[in-house]
Amino acid sequence: MGEQIIPKAVAAGMGAVAGFFFGGLNAMLVLLLVLVIVDFATGWAAAWTRGELKSRVGYIGIARKVALFAVIAIAHLIDGVLGELHMFWDAVVFFYLANELLSVIENMGKIGVPMPDFLLNAVHIFQSKSKVEENPQLIPEAQPDIVKQEKVAEETAAADPEDNKTV
Repeated sequence: MGEQIIPKAVAAGMGAVAGFFFGGLNAMLVLLLVLVIVDFATGWAAAWTRGELKSRVGYIGIARKVALFAVIAIAHLIDGVLGELHMFWDAVVFFYLANELLSVIENMGKIGVPMPDFLLNAVHIFQSKSKVEENPQLIPEAQPDIVKQEKVAEETAAADPEDNKTV
């Protein structure tokens, strides 16, 4: 009986930590965990089949997955301060569920798994709507690289209108 105390204490401690940071384990959190694992596995498989497997990219992917759950924990703690309405937690979890599902669909396409057209169309719609916007509160040097590149392209096009004429 003594050898069972430590594993049970560790499991109880992990459950208490998960309950505190995530509000317990429910179906949405389990689904998100499954999608995160499937996304990582399909991303690895897609990189492997294309000959693009790199450990640094994998480590960055793992760090992003850990950060994803950190954001969920923060949302849960904010909800606790606001009265347990679960507004932030629900919004954050739904966002990450959609994001992970889209990533899994993209990875499956890269592997060569045939996907229904409506799923591919959904991926294209979400990709077009997820454009990074400029944050007016940031100094220009702190803007994301994609925003900087778009600004340079816009300024170049505006400076030389002859290049923008259609034939």
